[in-house]
Formats: sequence, structure tokens, C-alpha cells
Amino acid sequence: MASSKREVYLDHQAATSILPEVLDAMRPFFSECFGNAGSQHRHGLLARDAVENARRQVAELIHAESSDDVIFTSGGTESANLAVKGTALAALANNRGDHIVISSTEHPSVLNSCLFLEELGFHCTRLGCDSEGLVSPEDVTRAITDKTILVAIHLANHDIGAIQPIEQISRVTRDKGVPIFCDAATAGGWLPIDVQKLGIQLLSLAPHRFYGPKGVGILYRHRQARIENLIHGGKQEGGKRAGTENVPGIVGAGSACQIAGRELGERHPRALRLQKKLAEGLLRRIPSSRLNGPPPGPRRLSTNVNVSIEGIEGESLLLLCDMQGIALASGPSCVTQNMKISHVLQAIGLNEAQARGNILMTLGRDNTETDIDYVLDTLPGLVEKLRSMSPSWDDGGQKV
Repeated sequence: MASSKREVYLDHQAATSILPEVLDAMRPFFSECFGNAGSQHRHGLLARDAVENARRQVAELIHAESSDDVIFTSGGTESANLAVKGTALAALANNRGDHIVISSTEHPSVLNSCLFLEELGFHCTRLGCDSEGLVSPEDVTRAITDKTILVAIHLANHDIGAIQPIEQISRVTRDKGVPIFCDAATAGGWLPIDVQKLGIQLLSLAPHRFYGPKGVGILYRHRQARIENLIHGGKQEGGKRAGTENVPGIVGAGSACQIAGRELGERHPRALRLQKKLAEGLLRRIPSSRLNGPPPGPRRLSTNVNVSIEGIEGESLLLLCDMQGIALASGPSCVTQNMKISHVLQAIGLNEAQARGNILMTLGRDNTETDIDYVLDTLPGLVEKLRSMSPSWDDGGQKV
């Protein structure tokens, strides 16, 4: 175990710090530029101009045809709810169908939106995946019926980092005349996204995962995608999301998008180098451990390292790591609060012991080689300590 304690943050999927440039952009809109973006006087016009500038910055990052296709929400979860429920309600109003196709490894915001819709009489097909967490375009083809109103497949998995073949899947949906919603909250700011090339009609982003503020989300909606608004009131956000705009948050989201677009060429290869070192080092130094999801490379988000370690509880290792200055997760934050085994790990075939021995580490732009060295020097000793206290693990490092 390492002799000197460091502070290493490896939970960037849960939250990232706001970059100084982002905070500087936001600051005036808490004080001197405090106007409501819906007001007609100069204070309101300043706020409205700032919101529209942020809309353009988002559109540039994802290569949207128009900034008018960008809707601001309270976060990635609301964006997903608006995409899924909004599409369903619009279809209901026009009697267009009642069937939705999703993957079984979607984020809870999508899964639970579909559970809600099923209570209203909609039908949902949940597609399985292979051992790496990838969805087959052929399965999507077979699942679509003449009643299908939406296909929802995430861009990169929130748990194991698997990058889905969205371009191939969108060819299927386009041929069938069905819109596709892509949850890109995990991938945004780290993977290049071109909604036109990918053929996506709906896409969600969460700026707090790429150095923007919490409390603001993004939904891209192609103008031909029909959605019904979920929050009723005024006519903000093109009539699709009522409520006074969170101007500071929106400005911060736009700034984070602009910086991400500028840095994408550097972020990915740097994170990939650290990811390979971390994943390979953990598997080499910790016996009876496995990497969940695809290997580092084109099928895996470069920030994600998800490992299962036999003979331990992931929550226990998380707490010991925190005492050593290492912040990581035992599964995504949206799942671990429920103290349940990740549905993603179940979907790729892990047994209960493997799923419970799971830890998730997500890299950021400021992590260094020294950080990775410290983690690799520290974790094996902590695992050995936990295994020594386990009645189901013998001294030889084997399961009893």
C-alpha cells in the first residue's frame, strides 16, 4: 500500500468541477445581469441574448442544424423524461401508436419513464445485449412494429462505458420511419457527437458531467420530432418546457459545451492512455478481478473503468478508498443509492457475487499518471485486507 496519502478523484461521471472559464461566464448573471429572459426591457434582453448564445454553443458541439433545436431543462434526467414521455404523449394525441423499443441497459430515467408509460397502457420492448453490453441493430429491426413510436438507445453506457452502434441502429429506425432518442449524458463532452451524421432525432446531455454546472440539462430535438411538453405554464423553450429559464446555469452549460468542443481532440487520447494503464494495472495486480464491458478502445468510453473483484463488497472498498483519499463509485450514483445490484451488470451476465464486488472509476481531464500510480499502489492492499476478513475467501486467494 502507498505510504503517502494523495487526493485522487475518480468519480467524474457523478460530477465534475466547474471550470474557471465556465464560472466566469456564469458570474454576471447572478448579479448585474439578473433579468428574466422573458422580460422585454434591456435587463431581460441581455439575459435572453445570453440564453440564445448558449443555445448556439450547444448546437455547435453536437452539429445540430439549428440552435432552435436545443431545449434547456433542469438536467439529463428531465431531458430523458421529456424525450420519452413527450414522444409518447404526442403519439397518443395523434393516435400514431403505443409501442416503444429500448435497451435493457438504459439509464433509470429512461427505464422508469417507460414503466410509467406502461401503467398508462403503452407497450415496451426491452432488448438484451451481448457480454460487452452492446445492442444488436438486428434485434432493433426485429423489435420494431407498425405501432412503434420511439426507439431509445443510449450512446455510451453509464455503467460499463459500452459505446453503442448508434449510426447502424439509426439506419434501421430511419428505414422504418421511427424516431430514435439517444441518451448521451455519459458521452457528452468526451465523444464527438454529430446528430446529423448519426441520424438522431432526440438527444440528451448533462453538462455537470463535462465541467458545467448542475441543475441544467439539454435536449436536442429535431424539428420533425413530435413531443408534448410535460411542464405546463408559459411558452419558454419554444413552448416545450415552461418555467423561468435558469440563465446562469444555461450560460454555464453553453460555455462548457464550447470548451468541450475545443478540447475533444485532446481529452479522448489522454483519457484513453490513463484508462489502459489503470485497467491493465488493476487486472494484473488484483487476482480474480475482471473488466466489465468492452476493452479500452473504439467500443468503450475512454473515461470508464468498471471492475468486479471477487471476495469483496464494492461498497466496503469504496469506503476504504475514501479513507485513503481516492474517490470512486460502486456502480453509478443513480443506482447505488438504492443499494441494488446494477441492472447493467445483470444484463451482461454477472452473478451476484461479481456484481456486488463492483467498482466504477471515471477519469477526468485533470487526472495524471501519478494519480493512476497511487491508485494501483493502494487498491491491491485494500482488497487483500477485505478478503482477509471474508469467511468465503481462503488465504490462497480462492473462493471457499
